Amino acid sequence: MNDIDIICLKSEHIDSVITIDTLCFAIPWSRESFQKEVDSNKFARYIVAKKNNIIIGYAGMWLILDEGHITNIAVHPEYRGIGAGNLLLEGLIEICKSESINSLTLEVRKSNIVAQNLYKKYGFVEEGLRKEYYGDNKEDAIIMWKHNI
Repeated sequence: MNDIDIICLKSEHIDSVITIDTLCFAIPWSRESFQKEVDSNKFARYIVAKKNNIIIGYAGMWLILDEGHITNIAVHPEYRGIGAGNLLLEGLIEICKSESINSLTLEVRKSNIVAQNLYKKYGFVEEGLRKEYYGDNKEDAIIMWKHNI
């Protein structure tokens, strides 16, 4: 994992992030959505994982009052299993610590056991369910929280 750098998402990374988002999610975000997150959302914090000068993953969250809400974490399928997801989640947690955020939450597909296990590894616990949350297939979302960051 030493050869993966975590840096702030910049406009020049958006094309790579869109590629990753399209590969990873049934309903990918638009270019405009990512551009707004970078340019004008004062609550947004986004980071990317970079390996050998290639963007291999990204993660983002919104910070509101003393809580963070993870919007997405994604790793390019060709680069999974090398620790990028761990580093991205650690990066978000570090941002929370530096900005006095006490709790972090997210929704995750009920079927996404790999992601749930990653979050549990970092102290997230299941605290709720959003029925039929995902628009593509009406899958439920598990609400997870990490408190006392």
